[in-house]
Amino acid sequence: MGLPGNGFKASLASGKLPVGSWLMMDNPVSAEAMSWAGFDFLVVDMEHSAADVGGARAQMQAIAGNPACAAVVRVPGPDPVTVKKVLDVGAQTLMFPMVHTVQDALQAVAATRYPPQGMRGVAAMHRASRYGAVEGYLAKAGSEIALIAQIETLRGVEAAFDIASVDGVDALFIGPADLSADLGLLGQVTNPKVYELAGKVIAAARRAGKAVGALAADEAIATRYLEAGCSFIALASDLGFMMQRARTAASCMRLGSET
Repeated sequence: MGLPGNGFKASLASGKLPVGSWLMMDNPVSAEAMSWAGFDFLVVDMEHSAADVGGARAQMQAIAGNPACAAVVRVPGPDPVTVKKVLDVGAQTLMFPMVHTVQDALQAVAATRYPPQGMRGVAAMHRASRYGAVEGYLAKAGSEIALIAQIETLRGVEAAFDIASVDGVDALFIGPADLSADLGLLGQVTNPKVYELAGKVIAAARRAGKAVGALAADEAIATRYLEAGCSFIALASDLGFMMQRARTAASCMRLGSET
C-alpha cells in the first residue's frame, strides 16, 4: 500500500482557493457534518478546545469519510511528545500556535521528522502507517507532512520572512485574536493596526514563496484578507456557526411573540 497523499497540500497546489473552518466542539459527529458542508479543510483544534489526542483521532476518522475534505490539526504547543502522538494517529498537516522565532519554527519541523532530520520517535504500528500496511512508511512519511506556523505576536511578525523561509514550513497563518492582544487591542481583530501587521505577514510569506492564510470570523473579514493576498482562509467554526444560527432563531422568536 502506498503512502496516502496530503489533502491539504494538494488543495494548496490545485490552483483554487482552499476554504476551511475550525472545529471547536471536540465531536466526531459535528466534524463529519462539517466535512460535507463544502470545506476543503477543517482544523481540529487541540489548543483551545477540550480535544486530546484520542479526540483528535476520532475527528480525523470522521473527516476521512469525505476524501474532498482534509484534516489539519492545531497542536496545543511545540511539545514533541504530543506532536509525535498526533502524527502517529494520522495527522499529516499540523498547525503550530505562537511561532515567534526561527528557532521555534526549527523545533516544530524537527518534531515532525524522523532522525536524522528531526526527533520524531519511531513506532512500529499506528494509524498513520495504516497499521503497518504502508510499505516504507518511515522513509516516506516526511514527504507528505505539511507544517503551518501561526504568526500571532509582534515578534512573529518581525521574523515572519525568516520563519517562512525555514525548510519544512509550508505556510504561515495569521492569528488576529492573539495579534490584537499583543498590540494591547484585546478583541479588536478588525482594528486597522491588526490588518497592517497582517499585511506584513502576507508580504513576507509571498516573498519567501510560501502559502499564507488567516482566520476570519465572517465572510466580510475573509474577503478583506483574500484581497490582501492570502492564499487560503479559515472561516469561523462549527461552534460559531451553531451559536450564530441559534441566537438568530431565538431572537426572531422573541421578537415575533412581542408583536
